[in-house]
Amino acid sequence: MTGRDSIRGEAPDGDAAPVQRPPAEVRYAEELASLRADDRDPRPPGWELSLRAARRFVIGDVETGIGRKFVGNPSLVDRALVTLATSRGLMLVGEPGTAKSLLSELIAAAVSGDSTLTVQGGAATTEDQIKYGWNYALLVAEGPSTRSLVPAPMLRGMAEGRLVRFEEITRCPLEVQDSLLSLLSERVVAIPELAGPDGMVFARQGFNVIATANTRDRGVNEMSAALKRRFNFETVFPIPDLDTELALVEAEVTTLLRRSGVEPPPDRDVLEVLVGTFRELRAGAGERGGSGSGPDRPSAVMSTAEAVSVAHAVGVRGWFLRGEPGSAADVVACLAGTAAKDSPEDLARLRRYLEQQVPHRRGPQWKALHDARHLLAD
Repeated sequence: MTGRDSIRGEAPDGDAAPVQRPPAEVRYAEELASLRADDRDPRPPGWELSLRAARRFVIGDVETGIGRKFVGNPSLVDRALVTLATSRGLMLVGEPGTAKSLLSELIAAAVSGDSTLTVQGGAATTEDQIKYGWNYALLVAEGPSTRSLVPAPMLRGMAEGRLVRFEEITRCPLEVQDSLLSLLSERVVAIPELAGPDGMVFARQGFNVIATANTRDRGVNEMSAALKRRFNFETVFPIPDLDTELALVEAEVTTLLRRSGVEPPPDRDVLEVLVGTFRELRAGAGERGGSGSGPDRPSAVMSTAEAVSVAHAVGVRGWFLRGEPGSAADVVACLAGTAAKDSPEDLARLRRYLEQQVPHRRGPQWKALHDARHLLAD
């Protein structure tokens, strides 16, 4: 077992503590192997799966036993895959917590067999973290050479013909974003410090870029028109109906609780109350199923991903503190950190919801949620 195996999530022999979240190509290795073995459709150059097989991997296929991993419009997945088979990059935009990163990870695992070539955007991201840097000890000792060169994800992706994921691209300064212009148009990285053929790295077949951006970050570092032209934009929307969101939260939380050493599965009735609460707060508390613009809508993100996080905390709290599945009271105790964060206004909105809206909901768990409102942290 190599060091790289450990990094990618494969525990060494005898290691009882696997990594918390292996990459998609490790978690779903058997499914990917099965799809590759049975794939008879034409593949774009450099791809490990055809478009049809990659689509089945992402959205599932009951007939072949492939589980559904992304809950969303299948046509979105189709358009994303078609874009990546062209010379255009793919930009996934949407509200926080709508599974943009998950979708990019799944597509990269299906297309390239490797989802770990990732740049995490932020205010401190530099061009070196995107293209390449240097081992300065070797640089001083030997001068610029391929030995002292430290390839970053974009250079590796081009040299190996793989997809590169660029998360939260609009969090990066504009000059860092624009370092992608020549990469996406000319498909080459120039390394002026190296002489001869080593000074140019040309993209191999299979290279492309999947970027993500949150709509709430719009205007922070708005992309230039030149960079926008090099991407096709696709919007990832929140899950529209309660039953689908509830099923997704239940599946994700069950897996997370098992990894956390929690024996009982989550209580379905408690999950229904939790997911319903998130959906109503997203819509503005009193506007059930509304458009998300209600007057009491928290400024905090009330996404499906946040619901999964809270449900995970509820299960951990119930099991390790009392030896039972989490309850509606645990939901109240865990809500403030998500729905209010450090905002007094959001905390007041959450209090109003628990005091004024919840009593109108029917069911014992809704009543328990209302009865536990005093547990809401100050």
